[in-house]
Amino acid sequence: MKKIYAVASFFTIVLSAIILMSFVLSTAVSAKIKFDSIPARSEHASYLRNGFKTILPPVKPIQNQTVTAKQSVIKSDNEKLLNDVMIYPNPITDKINLTYNVKRNTNVSIKIMDILGNDVLTLMSQRIEAGEQKNTFMLSNRISPGFYFVRIIAGTEPFIKRISIL
Repeated sequence: MKKIYAVASFFTIVLSAIILMSFVLSTAVSAKIKFDSIPARSEHASYLRNGFKTILPPVKPIQNQTVTAKQSVIKSDNEKLLNDVMIYPNPITDKINLTYNVKRNTNVSIKIMDILGNDVLTLMSQRIEAGEQKNTFMLSNRISPGFYFVRIIAGTEPFIKRISIL
Protein backbone atom coordinates (compact mmCIF):
# COMPACT_ATOMS: atom_id res chain seq x y z
CA MET A 1 0.00 0.00 0.00
CA LYS A 2 2.91 2.33 0.81
CA LYS A 3 4.50 1.63 -2.58
CA ILE A 4 1.28 2.51 -4.39
CA TYR A 5 1.01 5.74 -2.41
CA ALA A 6 4.66 6.61 -3.15
CA VAL A 7 4.26 5.94 -6.88
CA ALA A 8 1.01 7.92 -7.03
CA SER A 9 2.55 10.88 -5.22
CA PHE A 10 5.62 10.76 -7.51
CA PHE A 11 3.46 10.88 -10.64
CA THR A 12 1.40 13.70 -9.14
CA ILE A 13 4.54 15.74 -8.50
CA VAL A 14 5.91 15.07 -11.99
CA LEU A 15 2.58 15.95 -13.62
CA SER A 16 2.25 19.19 -11.65
CA ALA A 17 5.83 20.13 -12.59
CA ILE A 18 5.09 19.54 -16.29
CA ILE A 19 1.93 21.65 -16.09
CA LEU A 20 3.77 24.43 -14.26
CA MET A 21 6.59 24.46 -16.82
CA SER A 22 4.17 24.57 -19.74
CA PHE A 23 2.38 27.50 -18.10
CA VAL A 24 5.64 29.38 -17.51
CA LEU A 25 6.81 28.82 -21.07
CA SER A 26 3.48 29.88 -22.57
CA THR A 27 3.35 33.07 -20.49
CA ALA A 28 6.97 33.91 -21.37
CA VAL A 29 6.23 33.58 -25.10
CA SER A 30 2.99 35.55 -24.84
CA ALA A 31 4.74 38.22 -22.76
CA LYS A 32 7.30 38.74 -25.53
CA ILE A 33 4.54 39.04 -28.09
CA LYS A 34 2.54 41.48 -25.96
CA PHE A 35 5.53 43.70 -25.13
CA ASP A 36 6.53 43.92 -28.76
CA SER A 37 3.02 44.95 -29.84
CA ILE A 38 2.39 47.59 -27.15
CA PRO A 39 2.70 51.12 -28.51
CA ALA A 40 4.99 53.73 -26.98
CA ARG A 41 3.72 55.51 -23.89
CA SER A 42 3.51 58.83 -25.68
CA GLU A 43 0.66 57.52 -27.83
CA HIS A 44 -1.56 56.81 -24.74
CA ALA A 45 -3.16 53.88 -26.52
CA SER A 46 -4.10 50.52 -25.11
CA TYR A 47 -5.08 47.38 -26.94
CA LEU A 48 -7.48 44.91 -25.43
CA ARG A 49 -7.32 41.17 -26.13
CA ASN A 50 -10.08 41.42 -28.70
CA GLY A 51 -8.06 43.95 -30.73
CA PHE A 52 -10.05 47.11 -29.92
CA LYS A 53 -8.01 50.23 -29.40
CA THR A 54 -8.92 52.16 -26.25
CA ILE A 55 -7.61 55.39 -24.81
CA LEU A 56 -7.14 55.33 -21.04
CA PRO A 57 -7.35 58.57 -19.07
CA PRO A 58 -4.32 59.53 -16.98
CA VAL A 59 -4.43 58.44 -13.34
CA LYS A 60 -4.78 61.28 -10.86
CA PRO A 61 -3.13 60.90 -7.44
CA ILE A 62 -5.32 61.00 -4.35
CA GLN A 63 -4.95 64.28 -2.51
CA ASN A 64 -6.19 65.18 0.97
CA GLN A 65 -8.22 62.01 1.31
CA THR A 66 -7.99 59.47 4.05
CA VAL A 67 -8.67 55.83 3.37
CA THR A 68 -10.18 53.79 6.19
CA ALA A 69 -10.43 50.04 6.17
CA LYS A 70 -13.69 48.34 7.06
CA GLN A 71 -13.47 46.24 10.16
CA SER A 72 -15.56 43.13 10.31
CA VAL A 73 -17.35 42.50 13.55
CA ILE A 74 -16.80 39.04 14.98
CA LYS A 75 -19.15 38.16 17.78
CA SER A 76 -17.65 36.43 20.76
CA ASP A 77 -19.48 33.71 22.64
CA ASN A 78 -20.70 36.33 25.14
CA GLU A 79 -22.52 38.30 22.42
CA LYS A 80 -24.02 35.37 20.51
CA LEU A 81 -27.71 34.77 20.86
CA LEU A 82 -27.37 30.98 20.51
CA ASN A 83 -24.79 29.14 22.66
CA ASP A 84 -23.86 25.65 23.87
CA VAL A 85 -25.63 23.75 21.09
CA MET A 86 -25.53 19.95 21.48
CA ILE A 87 -27.16 17.46 19.13
CA TYR A 88 -27.15 13.84 20.24
CA PRO A 89 -27.05 10.93 19.61
CA ASN A 90 -25.21 10.96 16.33
CA PRO A 91 -25.87 8.70 14.37
CA ILE A 92 -29.60 8.89 15.01
CA THR A 93 -31.92 5.89 14.97
CA ASP A 94 -35.38 7.05 16.03
CA LYS A 95 -35.16 10.28 18.07
CA ILE A 96 -32.96 13.37 18.20
CA ASN A 97 -32.15 15.40 21.31
CA LEU A 98 -31.23 19.08 21.08
CA THR A 99 -29.87 21.18 23.92
CA TYR A 100 -29.04 24.86 23.47
CA ASN A 101 -28.95 28.13 25.36
CA VAL A 102 -30.69 31.30 24.15
CA LYS A 103 -29.63 34.72 25.55
CA ARG A 104 -33.01 36.45 25.14
CA ASN A 105 -36.54 35.78 23.92
CA THR A 106 -36.42 35.17 20.19
CA ASN A 107 -37.88 33.17 17.33
CA VAL A 108 -36.17 29.81 16.89
CA SER A 109 -36.56 27.46 13.96
CA ILE A 110 -35.09 23.96 13.82
CA LYS A 111 -35.01 22.27 10.41
CA ILE A 112 -33.42 19.21 8.87
CA MET A 113 -31.88 19.79 5.44
CA ASP A 114 -30.51 17.35 2.89
CA ILE A 115 -26.99 17.61 1.49
CA LEU A 116 -28.13 20.03 -1.23
CA GLY A 117 -29.58 22.43 1.35
CA ASN A 118 -33.25 21.67 0.68
CA ASP A 119 -35.55 21.68 3.72
CA VAL A 120 -36.63 18.11 4.38
CA LEU A 121 -38.36 18.43 7.74
CA THR A 122 -39.26 21.33 10.04
CA LEU A 123 -39.01 20.16 13.62
CA MET A 124 -39.91 23.44 15.32
CA SER A 125 -40.56 27.07 14.51
CA GLN A 126 -41.74 29.20 17.43
CA ARG A 127 -40.85 31.94 19.92
CA ILE A 128 -38.61 30.71 22.74
CA GLU A 129 -37.97 32.18 26.19
CA ALA A 130 -34.42 33.01 27.28
CA GLY A 131 -32.42 30.26 28.99
CA GLU A 132 -31.46 26.64 28.42
CA GLN A 133 -33.73 24.70 26.08
CA LYS A 134 -34.02 20.91 25.72
CA ASN A 135 -36.02 19.39 22.90
CA THR A 136 -36.59 15.79 21.82
CA PHE A 137 -38.08 14.93 18.44
CA MET A 138 -39.16 11.52 17.17
CA LEU A 139 -37.87 10.85 13.66
CA SER A 140 -38.92 7.22 13.12
CA ASN A 141 -40.60 6.79 9.69
CA ARG A 142 -40.46 10.56 9.04
CA ILE A 143 -37.14 10.67 7.22
CA SER A 144 -35.13 8.14 5.22
CA PRO A 145 -31.63 7.02 6.28
CA GLY A 146 -28.70 9.13 5.09
CA PHE A 147 -26.64 12.23 5.80
CA TYR A 148 -28.43 15.46 6.70
CA PHE A 149 -27.83 18.83 8.34
CA VAL A 150 -29.66 20.25 11.35
CA ARG A 151 -30.08 24.01 11.01
CA ILE A 152 -31.04 25.99 14.10
CA ILE A 153 -31.79 29.67 13.52
CA ALA A 154 -32.19 31.90 16.57
CA GLY A 155 -33.16 35.39 15.45
CA THR A 156 -30.72 35.88 12.57
CA GLU A 157 -27.95 33.61 13.87
CA PRO A 158 -27.69 30.23 12.15
CA PHE A 159 -26.10 27.08 13.57
CA ILE A 160 -25.59 24.08 11.26
CA LYS A 161 -24.37 20.60 12.19
CA ARG A 162 -24.11 17.43 10.12
CA ILE A 163 -25.95 14.34 11.33
CA SER A 164 -26.42 10.82 10.01
CA ILE A 165 -29.67 8.90 10.29
CA LEU A 166 -29.62 5.13 10.34
